Amino acid sequence: MKLKPVSMALPLTVLLVVLAACGNEIAPGTSAPGEGKKIKAQVVEAVISQESAYYEAVATINARTASTISSKLMGNVQAVHVHEGDQVKQGDLLISIDPRTVQAQREQAEAAQREARRAEASAVSARNAAAAAAKLAGDTLARYQPLLQEKSVSQQEFDEVESKSRQAKAALAQADAMVEAARSRVQQAQATVSQATVAERDAAVIAPYDGRVVARLVDEGDLASPGTPLLTIEQEGLFCADMLLPERYIQNVQVGLAVKVRVPALGDLEADGQVGRIVPAADARSRSFEMKVAMPEGLDLKSGMFARVFIPVGGSGGLLVPATAVIHEGQLTGIYIVDAKQIAHFRLVRTGKSYGDRVEILSGLQAGQRYIPVIPVGLTDGMTVEAI
Repeated sequence: MKLKPVSMALPLTVLLVVLAACGNEIAPGTSAPGEGKKIKAQVVEAVISQESAYYEAVATINARTASTISSKLMGNVQAVHVHEGDQVKQGDLLISIDPRTVQAQREQAEAAQREARRAEASAVSARNAAAAAAKLAGDTLARYQPLLQEKSVSQQEFDEVESKSRQAKAALAQADAMVEAARSRVQQAQATVSQATVAERDAAVIAPYDGRVVARLVDEGDLASPGTPLLTIEQEGLFCADMLLPERYIQNVQVGLAVKVRVPALGDLEADGQVGRIVPAADARSRSFEMKVAMPEGLDLKSGMFARVFIPVGGSGGLLVPATAVIHEGQLTGIYIVDAKQIAHFRLVRTGKSYGDRVEILSGLQAGQRYIPVIPVGLTDGMTVEAI
């Protein structure tokens, strides 16, 4: 029996149908998550804005007026009347030093003063006697002059009277000099007494102004000597931020310049400061100028606090957007832009410096593009935005 060839038309048709079906298989979806959805949001246009450039300096808060009170005399510390943190008023007694040594010095000076005054009185008496003798000798000479002309006295007698008159004048001049010397000694003794009296008062160390004690450096029984630090006090309520400014920025600042100061320890408190002092010579090692920024009163500042000072050093143009427009997704940063069809698109951007509540956009956004400044709840890529 002769076999008939099998037709290949039907299997080929089935294969083509299967391949066609595979070719028409639906690929994974490429539409945006929010495609077809609508949301209301504010839409603004990105513009170039001029913003001041700032140099951010690290600073330390210190009291404007701080004093380390030292001893002016030698003696044991009898009592310390204050502790760290105590508030003091001008004239308050802080420390008592044994005054016996300076009391003895004062008594010795007073005794020397009394002796000098007695010597002065003796010198005055001697001068008065010399003045009387000089007057008598002068009167005698005046009487002898006509007698000599009348030849009633000899030349020898007249010469003796004249010599005595000269001696009396010389004795008077010497007595005057002794009086002046005695008075100088009296003045020296008075100065010594005054110095000893002041030293005796220095045994009671008093507060030079209203302030707060920040360091107590001695205790009862310690030996105090001239120059020994005893206490450190600060004038309360007046503080400054001490900082170093690099020399390249020194031409941008002057006394009275308004600056911003941020204190992280006070919840990132931002205060308006003012440049109060600039040391005119730069430090040779750091090439920086020491600068003090006066802080406003009424802040809860403490010496030693960390601060940042923002010094305006010029201006530059840039794209600034509200911080509320910037979204941080892990390590990605972006904003939502709105195209001509009112569709929102998430766009990655690179940010720069922050200026208060605004952020500089370095790339990813161009002037004239529209973006959403405040991100509404539920906004996703691909949504249609109804501008409000």
